[in-house]
Amino acid sequence: MAQSAAAVLATYVRNGRIVAIPAKRAKRLVLLDHLAQLFDVGVRYSEPEVNRILNTMHPDHASLRRFLVDEGFLSRDHGVYWRTGGAVEF
Repeated sequence: MAQSAAAVLATYVRNGRIVAIPAKRAKRLVLLDHLAQLFDVGVRYSEPEVNRILNTMHPDHASLRRFLVDEGFLSRDHGVYWRTGGAVEF
């Protein structure tokens, strides 16, 4: 049985920080969608800005950044990143 997104986040996020990066892709996608919400649609971010934002959630910002790009939540071109995926709240 698949866990709900809220259950996944409750398992992997404590006190606003990620306590572990899920090994299973389905759970990791829930966490990545949560992280994508930290980036505004239409805004370009430098790599240091992306690292700073991700460091507020977990010390392994490089892995998180790579997962976000690989799974299509962020796009990258010449060191500039922008949000291209994840849920959008209106």
